[in-house]
Amino acid sequence: MTRLRIRHETFYTYERPVTFATHRLLVRPRDSHAIRVREALLTVSPPGDTRWIYDALGNSVCCFTPQGPSTTLSITSELMIERYPADLADLRVEDPQTASPIVYAPVDRAVLAPFLEPATEDSGGDLLRWLRDHIGGAHEPALEFLLRLNQTIHDQFAYQARDLGAAQEPSQTVKLGAGTCRDFAWLMVEALRRLGYAARFVTGYLYSPGHGDIRGAGATHAWCEVFLPELGWTEFDPTNALAESGDLIPVAVARTPQEAAPISGSIFGDPGATNMSVHVDVRPAESLQAAA
Repeated sequence: MTRLRIRHETFYTYERPVTFATHRLLVRPRDSHAIRVREALLTVSPPGDTRWIYDALGNSVCCFTPQGPSTTLSITSELMIERYPADLADLRVEDPQTASPIVYAPVDRAVLAPFLEPATEDSGGDLLRWLRDHIGGAHEPALEFLLRLNQTIHDQFAYQARDLGAAQEPSQTVKLGAGTCRDFAWLMVEALRRLGYAARFVTGYLYSPGHGDIRGAGATHAWCEVFLPELGWTEFDPTNALAESGDLIPVAVARTPQEAAPISGSIFGDPGATNMSVHVDVRPAESLQAAA
């Protein structure tokens, strides 16, 4: 078990005062056998009404409506969590349905249907051509294939940090040969859906305990989850070639990146110039106690 403190700060500034519609915040993990939230504090400015709900996918969502006009919007989430990782290397899967092509039981397919259908176009065939180059043999175990594809994306594509903007279309990532964590996660999700895998987009945080080669720390992170018989939803981070790593701290799952934005909402009025800054800090809880 690892006990971590997470601080996620988001700050908007506007040239002119604006008012706000309800904002949707995805900043708190849901308690599970893998994560327990021990402390949670949400600080917002301007103040407003907050209401917590679970959405259709079980994500913990805060509906926040700032009150009155303002030239700033500040949202700070502070968490203390306990992470209980499972070691993927110790698992032996004997189920023959985990060989390619993947086969899901009918009862699972009914639930997995939204995550089996691709959500993007590939009109030029760039994604499909790239994917064909990496498909293994008919009897390659699904887990081995997924680990290999996860490593391939990490090795083949250049990482370029990009704090703002939507995820690139997977075909665009293939053509550019570069992207950020959300681009690589979305590429893996959409590639796997074209092979019949149920895959979903995940956002959360990344704990980087002194690993200089870890990419994506210091901001929100994104990766891919794939449903496998006997294993259930299994995490793959193509940005760092991680699988079922305790360094991944999931907050929200979604069918598309747009649905998993940590903060989304609308403003009313002409803001003029708008700036946004995001900072995420993840560290052992004991280190903060020692500093105090």
